[in-house]
Amino acid sequence: MKDKIRAFVVDDSSFVVMSIIKKLQTDSEIEVIGSAHNGREALDKIRVLKPDVITLDVIMPEMDGLTALKHIMSEIPTPVIMLSALTSEGAETTIKALELGAVDFFLKPSALRPTGGDETGDNLIEKIKRAAKSKTGHFTIIKSPVIKQIGETTSTKRSLRPGNDYPVIIIGSSTGGPRALMQVIPFLPKDFPAAVLIVQHMPPLFTKSLADRLNQASQIPVAEAADGNIVEASHVFMAPGGYHMVVTKGNRIRLNQNPPVLGVRPCIDITMKSVADVYGALSIGVVLTGMGTDGTLGTSSIKATGGKTIVQNEVTCAVYGMPQSVVKAGLADKVLHIDRIANELIQMCCSSLNNTVKEHCNERN
Repeated sequence: MKDKIRAFVVDDSSFVVMSIIKKLQTDSEIEVIGSAHNGREALDKIRVLKPDVITLDVIMPEMDGLTALKHIMSEIPTPVIMLSALTSEGAETTIKALELGAVDFFLKPSALRPTGGDETGDNLIEKIKRAAKSKTGHFTIIKSPVIKQIGETTSTKRSLRPGNDYPVIIIGSSTGGPRALMQVIPFLPKDFPAAVLIVQHMPPLFTKSLADRLNQASQIPVAEAADGNIVEASHVFMAPGGYHMVVTKGNRIRLNQNPPVLGVRPCIDITMKSVADVYGALSIGVVLTGMGTDGTLGTSSIKATGGKTIVQNEVTCAVYGMPQSVVKAGLADKVLHIDRIANELIQMCCSSLNNTVKEHCNERN
């Protein structure tokens, strides 16, 4: 008989704790083995009980959730799902937690709804099951970026055009994606000779907070995309939660709220296909950690036009679902440790530039 997933619930509200426990008890594959009302009490119990998954609130007395999360990741690495408020402040705190090693989050307001059957209650169960399968390699400490510039000349950079002189990169990610993105985007130099588009499965508000956090940590500007943005080198745009993002032949980003695809909006496949259609062989698709198959059809479109693809390797994925799907389909040119992806992108992009810029790339590497 399959062992049950042993869950531990942490929240300073007894009502929230009981609501979560009641919801989890409806699934025969999950067993709640304990609970706590602050971070300090949680750590004492977690060290003894060693649960498979922890749900963790942020604002608590004695020790808050972020402090507790740091101790969990350093002392007893365990998959953690954060309990988040659907506010700008809540989104910002959640992004910090994901960066520290939390696997996922769910929205606190819906967790309190007594009816069940809404997306959050069922979603919580699914996320706990997903977190229980996450890889321990995901909990490694993020290195601080040490970046040298490629040395692209001003005159050369001014002449570059997307799909003509420089590549367009599409990075797709889901569960564990914020942490993975923090191990790629901040390591790109400020004169990076490519445009970057990110599609992260995440609700509104959270994509804005993630883009802001990446922007703070990176040398190239990162922003949540707006309809009409121009795709240009040394800039990163992230698809807003709730919107599909496509690129047109005029190098413009267009957003739409067409129906979800594969149950998600934004969808990685949609962005990748649009980029492949416009930029052809100068398209580069990157598929990072996440559940499901989003990104497989997109990388197929990129490969069909002569573009290149990279996927994150299993040991560093929180969930090896989307990358594995690309690998199984025979569409991955490179399967790399997360720490090697930024450098590989630099190498790929340098190879597409003129001889003057290539010389600078060779000097860097």
